[in-house]
Amino acid sequence: MTNSCLDAARAARFRHWQLAALALAGAFALAPAHAEKADRLKEMNIVSDRGGKLDQQNRFAEVEGNVVITKGTILMHADRVQVRQSAAGYDTAIAFGASGRPATFRQKRDGADEYVEGEADRLEYDARTDTVKFVNNAVVRRLRGAMVTDEISGNLITYDATTEKMTVLGGAEATPGNPSGRVRAVLTPNAGSEAAAEAADAAASSVGPLKMTPTLPPPKAGDKR
Repeated sequence: MTNSCLDAARAARFRHWQLAALALAGAFALAPAHAEKADRLKEMNIVSDRGGKLDQQNRFAEVEGNVVITKGTILMHADRVQVRQSAAGYDTAIAFGASGRPATFRQKRDGADEYVEGEADRLEYDARTDTVKFVNNAVVRRLRGAMVTDEISGNLITYDATTEKMTVLGGAEATPGNPSGRVRAVLTPNAGSEAAAEAADAAASSVGPLKMTPTLPPPKAGDKR
Protein backbone atom coordinates (compact mmCIF):
# COMPACT_ATOMS: atom_id res chain seq x y z
CA MET A 1 0.00 0.00 0.00
CA THR A 2 1.37 3.42 -0.94
CA ASN A 3 2.01 6.16 1.60
CA SER A 4 -0.89 8.19 0.22
CA CYS A 5 -3.26 5.25 0.75
CA LEU A 6 -1.99 4.76 4.30
CA ASP A 7 -2.47 8.44 5.06
CA ALA A 8 -6.01 8.33 3.68
CA ALA A 9 -6.84 5.27 5.82
CA ARG A 10 -5.44 6.92 8.95
CA ALA A 11 -7.42 10.10 8.23
CA ALA A 12 -10.62 8.08 7.77
CA ARG A 13 -10.09 6.26 11.08
CA PHE A 14 -9.37 9.57 12.83
CA ARG A 15 -12.56 11.16 11.43
CA HIS A 16 -14.56 8.12 12.55
CA TRP A 17 -13.12 8.41 16.09
CA GLN A 18 -13.92 12.16 16.15
CA LEU A 19 -17.51 11.55 15.10
CA ALA A 20 -17.95 8.76 17.66
CA ALA A 21 -16.52 10.92 20.47
CA LEU A 22 -18.73 13.88 19.53
CA ALA A 23 -21.82 11.69 19.31
CA LEU A 24 -21.09 10.15 22.71
CA ALA A 25 -20.56 13.61 24.22
CA GLY A 26 -24.02 14.51 22.95
CA ALA A 27 -25.49 11.34 24.40
CA PHE A 28 -24.18 12.24 27.87
CA ALA A 29 -25.29 15.89 27.77
CA LEU A 30 -28.67 16.24 29.45
CA ALA A 31 -31.28 18.92 28.92
CA PRO A 32 -30.90 22.07 31.08
CA ALA A 33 -32.35 21.66 34.57
CA HIS A 34 -35.45 23.62 35.50
CA ALA A 35 -34.09 24.35 38.97
CA GLU A 36 -30.74 26.10 39.35
CA LYS A 37 -29.47 23.56 41.89
CA ALA A 38 -30.96 20.38 40.43
CA ASP A 39 -27.60 18.67 40.09
CA ARG A 40 -29.04 15.35 38.99
CA LEU A 41 -30.43 16.99 35.84
CA LYS A 42 -27.26 18.88 34.91
CA GLU A 43 -24.89 17.65 32.21
CA MET A 44 -22.06 15.36 33.28
CA ASN A 45 -18.53 16.37 32.31
CA ILE A 46 -15.71 13.80 32.44
CA VAL A 47 -11.96 14.49 32.21
CA SER A 48 -9.16 11.92 32.54
CA ASP A 49 -5.44 11.54 31.86
CA ARG A 50 -5.52 8.32 29.85
CA GLY A 51 -8.99 8.24 28.30
CA GLY A 52 -10.66 4.90 27.72
CA LYS A 53 -13.39 3.23 25.70
CA LEU A 54 -16.58 4.82 24.42
CA ASP A 55 -19.67 2.92 23.31
CA GLN A 56 -22.12 5.29 21.66
CA GLN A 57 -24.76 2.69 20.88
CA ASN A 58 -25.03 1.49 24.48
CA ARG A 59 -24.41 4.92 26.01
CA PHE A 60 -21.42 3.68 27.98
CA ALA A 61 -17.98 5.08 28.74
CA GLU A 62 -15.09 3.80 30.83
CA VAL A 63 -12.15 6.12 31.46
CA GLU A 64 -9.17 5.98 33.77
CA GLY A 65 -6.25 8.00 35.07
CA ASN A 66 -6.97 10.84 37.50
CA VAL A 67 -10.64 11.03 36.48
CA VAL A 68 -12.56 14.18 37.41
CA ILE A 69 -16.36 14.34 37.05
CA THR A 70 -18.44 17.49 37.48
CA LYS A 71 -22.23 17.65 37.39
CA GLY A 72 -23.67 20.89 38.71
CA THR A 73 -22.14 21.30 42.17
CA ILE A 74 -21.14 17.61 42.27
CA LEU A 75 -17.40 16.94 42.09
CA MET A 76 -15.97 13.41 41.96
CA HIS A 77 -12.35 12.21 41.77
CA ALA A 78 -11.37 8.62 41.01
CA ASP A 79 -8.76 6.43 39.38
CA ARG A 80 -11.29 4.75 37.08
CA VAL A 81 -14.94 5.48 36.27
CA GLN A 82 -17.69 3.64 34.39
CA VAL A 83 -20.54 5.87 33.20
CA ARG A 84 -23.86 4.87 31.66
CA GLN A 85 -26.87 6.80 30.53
CA SER A 86 -30.29 5.15 30.49
CA ALA A 87 -32.76 5.44 27.63
CA ALA A 88 -34.64 7.91 29.83
CA GLY A 89 -31.53 10.10 29.98
CA TYR A 90 -30.38 9.54 33.58
CA ASP A 91 -26.68 9.10 34.36
CA THR A 92 -25.13 6.46 36.58
CA ALA A 93 -21.45 6.38 37.49
CA ILE A 94 -19.33 3.80 39.31
CA ALA A 95 -16.05 5.34 40.48
CA PHE A 96 -13.12 3.25 41.72
CA GLY A 97 -10.25 4.44 43.87
CA ALA A 98 -6.68 3.21 43.68
CA SER A 99 -4.37 1.81 46.34
CA GLY A 100 -4.02 4.50 48.98
CA ARG A 101 -6.28 6.90 47.03
CA PRO A 102 -10.01 6.41 47.59
CA ALA A 103 -12.64 7.77 45.24
CA THR A 104 -14.10 11.05 46.55
CA PHE A 105 -17.44 12.87 46.25
CA ARG A 106 -18.47 16.43 47.12
CA GLN A 107 -21.79 18.27 46.69
CA LYS A 108 -23.15 21.61 47.90
CA ARG A 109 -26.33 21.61 49.95
CA ASP A 110 -29.13 23.81 48.65
CA GLY A 111 -29.63 27.18 50.31
CA ALA A 112 -26.68 26.96 52.70
CA ASP A 113 -22.91 27.35 52.82
CA GLU A 114 -22.66 23.65 53.57
CA TYR A 115 -21.26 20.67 51.70
CA VAL A 116 -21.54 16.92 51.92
CA GLU A 117 -18.32 15.15 51.05
CA GLY A 118 -17.09 11.60 51.41
CA GLU A 119 -14.71 8.93 50.25
CA ALA A 120 -14.66 5.17 49.79
CA ASP A 121 -13.01 2.42 47.79
CA ARG A 122 -15.97 2.62 45.38
CA LEU A 123 -18.72 5.17 44.71
CA GLU A 124 -22.02 4.38 43.00
CA TYR A 125 -23.92 7.45 41.80
CA ASP A 126 -27.48 7.30 40.41
CA ALA A 127 -29.01 10.47 38.99
CA ARG A 128 -32.54 9.02 38.75
CA THR A 129 -32.77 8.33 42.48
CA ASP A 130 -30.38 11.21 43.34
CA THR A 131 -28.33 8.91 45.57
CA VAL A 132 -24.69 8.00 45.99
CA LYS A 133 -23.38 4.90 47.73
CA PHE A 134 -19.99 4.88 49.45
CA VAL A 135 -18.77 1.26 49.47
CA ASN A 136 -15.91 -0.12 51.63
CA ASN A 137 -13.85 2.10 53.96
CA ALA A 138 -16.61 4.69 53.69
CA VAL A 139 -16.50 8.08 55.40
CA VAL A 140 -19.03 10.89 54.84
CA ARG A 141 -18.81 14.37 56.35
CA ARG A 142 -21.00 17.45 56.48
CA LEU A 143 -19.06 20.72 56.33
CA ARG A 144 -20.25 24.15 57.37
CA GLY A 145 -17.88 26.35 55.40
CA ALA A 146 -14.53 24.68 56.01
CA MET A 147 -15.48 23.20 59.41
CA VAL A 148 -16.50 19.54 59.71
CA THR A 149 -19.75 19.37 61.69
CA ASP A 150 -20.83 15.74 61.26
CA GLU A 151 -18.88 12.62 60.30
CA ILE A 152 -20.07 9.06 59.72
CA SER A 153 -17.97 6.01 58.89
CA GLY A 154 -18.89 2.44 58.06
CA ASN A 155 -18.72 -0.22 55.40
CA LEU A 156 -21.63 1.08 53.29
CA ILE A 157 -23.13 4.56 53.44
CA THR A 158 -26.02 5.62 51.20
CA TYR A 159 -26.67 9.34 50.84
CA ASP A 160 -30.01 10.55 49.44
CA ALA A 161 -29.47 14.12 48.18
CA THR A 162 -33.21 14.77 47.79
CA THR A 163 -34.15 13.98 51.38
CA GLU A 164 -30.61 14.65 52.72
CA LYS A 165 -30.77 11.41 54.69
CA MET A 166 -28.08 8.77 55.11
CA THR A 167 -28.15 5.09 55.92
CA VAL A 168 -25.02 3.36 57.17
CA LEU A 169 -24.04 -0.28 57.64
CA GLY A 170 -21.02 -1.67 59.45
CA GLY A 171 -18.72 -4.35 58.12
CA ALA A 172 -18.22 -7.82 59.50
CA GLU A 173 -14.48 -7.47 59.04
CA ALA A 174 -12.15 -4.72 60.16
CA THR A 175 -10.49 -2.59 57.48
CA PRO A 176 -7.57 -0.13 57.64
CA GLY A 177 -10.02 2.76 57.48
CA ASN A 178 -12.28 1.23 60.13
CA PRO A 179 -10.17 -1.06 62.39
CA SER A 180 -13.09 -1.98 64.64
CA GLY A 181 -15.47 -2.76 61.77
CA ARG A 182 -18.17 -0.82 63.63
CA VAL A 183 -20.30 2.13 62.55
CA ARG A 184 -19.16 5.46 63.99
CA ALA A 185 -20.98 8.80 63.97
CA VAL A 186 -20.04 12.23 65.34
CA LEU A 187 -22.88 14.77 65.24
CA THR A 188 -22.86 18.44 66.28
CA PRO A 189 -25.81 20.79 66.93
CA ASN A 190 -27.21 22.63 63.91
CA ALA A 191 -25.99 26.19 63.37
CA GLY A 192 -28.27 28.75 65.02
CA SER A 193 -29.81 26.27 67.43
CA GLU A 194 -29.99 26.84 71.20
CA ALA A 195 -27.66 23.90 71.79
CA ALA A 196 -25.09 25.31 69.34
CA ALA A 197 -25.13 28.70 71.08
CA GLU A 198 -24.72 27.08 74.50
CA ALA A 199 -21.84 24.95 73.25
CA ALA A 200 -20.11 28.03 71.81
CA ASP A 201 -20.50 29.89 75.14
CA ALA A 202 -19.12 26.92 77.06
CA ALA A 203 -16.11 26.66 74.74
CA ALA A 204 -15.40 30.38 75.06
CA SER A 205 -15.59 30.34 78.88
CA SER A 206 -13.29 27.34 79.17
CA VAL A 207 -10.39 29.20 77.57
CA GLY A 208 -8.77 31.55 80.10
CA PRO A 209 -5.86 33.97 79.74
CA LEU A 210 -2.46 32.41 79.33
CA LYS A 211 -0.15 32.66 82.35
CA MET A 212 3.61 32.41 82.43
CA THR A 213 5.13 29.75 84.66
CA PRO A 214 7.15 31.50 87.37
CA THR A 215 10.89 31.17 87.01
CA LEU A 216 12.41 28.89 89.64
CA PRO A 217 15.37 30.27 91.62
CA PRO A 218 18.70 28.60 91.02
CA PRO A 219 19.37 25.69 93.39
CA LYS A 220 21.45 26.32 96.48
CA ALA A 221 24.46 24.29 97.42
CA GLY A 222 23.41 21.12 99.16
CA ASP A 223 19.80 21.20 97.84
CA LYS A 224 18.50 17.87 96.61
CA ARG A 225 16.45 17.84 93.42
